[in-house]
Amino acid sequence: MVFIYEFCKKKSMENNRLKILLSFFLPLLVLPSVKIFAQSTIKGTVYEAPKTPLVGANVYWLGTQQGTVTNQEGKFEIKTSKESKKLVVSFVGFKNDTIDIATNFTNLHELEIVLQSNTELEAVEVVGERKASYTDYIETKAVKVMTEKELFKAACCNLSESFETNPSVDVNFADAVSGTKQIEMLGLAGTYTQITTEVMPSVRGLGAYFGLSYIPGTWIHSIQVAKGVGSVVNGYESIAGQINVELKKPEFDEKQQERMFFNAYIDGGGRMEANLNLSKTFNRRWGTALLLHGSTRPFRSDMNMDHFLDFPLTNQINFINRWAYRNANTGIEAQFGIKYVKDSKLGGEFDYKQNGQTSRIEPIDHSLHTPEEHAERINENFQKIPIWGLEINTQRSEGWGKIGWVNKKKPYQSVGLQLSMTDYRQDAYFGFTTYKGNQQTGYANLIYQSIIGNTNHLVKMGTSLLYDNYDERFNALQFARKEVVAGTFFEYTYTHSEKFNMVAGLRADYHNLFGIFVTPRFHARYAPTETTVFRFAAGRGQRTANIFAENMSIFASSRVMRIQTDNINSKAYGLNPEVAWNFGINLHQDFILASKEGSISIDFYRTNFENQVVVDLDKSAREINFYNLDGKSYSNSFQTEINYELAKHFDIRLAYRWYDVKTTYHGELLQRPLVAQHRAFVNLAYMTRSKWTFDYTLQWWGRKRLPNTSMNPEKYRLADYSPTFFLMNAQITKSFAWSANQKKFDVYVGLENILNFRQEMPIIAHEAPFSRYFDSAIVWGPIFGRMVYAGLRWRIK
Repeated sequence: MVFIYEFCKKKSMENNRLKILLSFFLPLLVLPSVKIFAQSTIKGTVYEAPKTPLVGANVYWLGTQQGTVTNQEGKFEIKTSKESKKLVVSFVGFKNDTIDIATNFTNLHELEIVLQSNTELEAVEVVGERKASYTDYIETKAVKVMTEKELFKAACCNLSESFETNPSVDVNFADAVSGTKQIEMLGLAGTYTQITTEVMPSVRGLGAYFGLSYIPGTWIHSIQVAKGVGSVVNGYESIAGQINVELKKPEFDEKQQERMFFNAYIDGGGRMEANLNLSKTFNRRWGTALLLHGSTRPFRSDMNMDHFLDFPLTNQINFINRWAYRNANTGIEAQFGIKYVKDSKLGGEFDYKQNGQTSRIEPIDHSLHTPEEHAERINENFQKIPIWGLEINTQRSEGWGKIGWVNKKKPYQSVGLQLSMTDYRQDAYFGFTTYKGNQQTGYANLIYQSIIGNTNHLVKMGTSLLYDNYDERFNALQFARKEVVAGTFFEYTYTHSEKFNMVAGLRADYHNLFGIFVTPRFHARYAPTETTVFRFAAGRGQRTANIFAENMSIFASSRVMRIQTDNINSKAYGLNPEVAWNFGINLHQDFILASKEGSISIDFYRTNFENQVVVDLDKSAREINFYNLDGKSYSNSFQTEINYELAKHFDIRLAYRWYDVKTTYHGELLQRPLVAQHRAFVNLAYMTRSKWTFDYTLQWWGRKRLPNTSMNPEKYRLADYSPTFFLMNAQITKSFAWSANQKKFDVYVGLENILNFRQEMPIIAHEAPFSRYFDSAIVWGPIFGRMVYAGLRWRIK
């Protein structure tokens, strides 16, 4: 009937008489068709070229909730719809096909639909400007992606310095002598944030204190920052958030391939470094990349005149060699590689020399002496060791591999295996305190992905094994333990159009020291409009505290370490695992103001600890106490962030953050020390047509509660709170490009801490480092003043 209608319609254009007949007979032709169409059931088969049935393809009426999926033979059956006459067929990895049933009415029971693979379509190059930092609209979790462009806004020598322009992550010096920077999220120490490299465990265990400095900034392709709990697929340890680092890798796409990248850097603190990234693709299947890093700080400086080095003398060599394989015919992809880093630090008093007398003095066992006895022992040895120094030597070796297979006939179906082995060795001493730590880690994670019915219902399941062998020696005490954790997980993802999706995950693990525990996690996303997204996250996290390696700043003090437990040799130092629940909500709103794009993000997160290993600096200025939580411990975090394009190539980022972080210390609920309750942030970025780039960051830090030092003599006492202060950084970059041979050359110069603000007396009793009052761990602000740096980048594609 439709055919007759189309024929008459065509002829009517040629003959006016047919128009009259058409108008008379049209109702008689169409009405029966409509009646039959309303009562019909449409059947068909969905194929991929060359006519292979597709299982689980979505078939639905456009603009409605009525739909079905194809069976094991690629067949489907669907009732006709009164609301729509267009049938849509979709499948992951293929181009959608829309059939107008009104024009294909004769084949309602024998439809054959062949979907075309996206890989077979002609390439379309979309030219546009991606923001240096952005949040994925579709992603269920609120993940902030920091691109290479964002990292280039500051010096970014290593991962610990990569968050200067990110208001969600706080960066602070851990102490006043080692030069180490630590991060915080949601007001909690960086150890509560799961840090992975390409979704595999990275900075953890004994390497948590210095591990961020072992990932050079020039190796980083992008960073994904997410607050709150993460996916159960990646383990159970995340509590405050996750930071995933994507390193530079071989690119099989010639347009994306970067054959060579070279970076050189020098700053006013005497730090010099060079980085060289080389990449080579041999053919369509094999490629390799070699990432090299070398840095040194050979010069001594004492800007605050406290007779201690502002930064330790350092030497580091670091490299990665990685290989990539892919076979488009079989769907197999693999990556594997090795990494090695050797790092040495020498610091302390200005005149301290390497291999000083400190290493030849019998160490004092802090835990076996009272503060008074400890002071006497120090006085006895004072004449033998006139100069206080520290030396830290670290070696880390790692090998890893990932292999995955994607079913070519069912692209939604895949299997992946992640493997890694790490050996970490550290030998350090701080004055009289000696510490040696060795850790061997093995990790395996098997992941299977498929669908239930159709691609709206995605599942991931698998099993994992984590093995840690710890051997630590703190002065005369030795701690050794093995942790073996075997787990299984299941994660379900539901997608309902682009407006709503959710991820529900559950994993169960058996720990050889702590038994069985279950980790549930849930994420949801709702987008009522194309510019508004609500996100919610909730879940549980658990981790084992490594009290010595994670609090190494205390080694650079005269505090006596005390572990309050009934059996120090059981479990992990006799302490229970840390367990917390995290809940969070996020609102992201895009907007256009004065024809310019912008966005605003507001979030609130709450972390409740069921148990926590409390690090108590308040009970006594002479001690540091470790014990299991007895009372409340929580963190409330509120943040709002605005990003706006003031003019073409001129962006502004504004942020404000509020923390309420409290823990029960020796029976009293107190604000966590050294955490700023308020922080404000401004970042400006502007690029001219002539490739000049200007970046400026201003931060305001609110006051921080300081640990109790009231029992010290008056000259060694600190105030209850630190003052508020501003930090101001700026950088100018000039880019030179030669498009003919695809070379790009950047020169940059920057200034950190422009206002030259420094913390007064960062080292308590610096003139008497072997006295009972010496303490370099209470650092609340910058310890180095204004510093200039410069560098260059050269890349060849």
